[in-house]
Amino acid sequence: MNDTDMLARLVAQAEGEGSSLIMIRALVEEASDLGAARALDRLGLSDPKAERDLRELRELLRAWRDAKKAVRSAVIGWMVRGCLALMLIGIAVKLGLFAMVKG
Repeated sequence: MNDTDMLARLVAQAEGEGSSLIMIRALVEEASDLGAARALDRLGLSDPKAERDLRELRELLRAWRDAKKAVRSAVIGWMVRGCLALMLIGIAVKLGLFAMVKG
């Protein structure tokens, strides 16, 4: 018996019994399982390798985010160093240190 047959049987039984709480819960559970299986099938995630594939995709996404964070930190670091170097050059010009070096 497949999932759709089980769901059809539960619906028929619920109609015949007047829908007890247990029957409604069983009906909802079977419908949920069937819907989840259909959704996974439509996404192409119903095969046995899907769990491993998703794990690999998560690792790849985590690595991408870590790389972006590292690049952002490096760029900001170099910008700060550049600004500090420009400030030191400006201070040296203001104090006339270049004129003292020339002669």
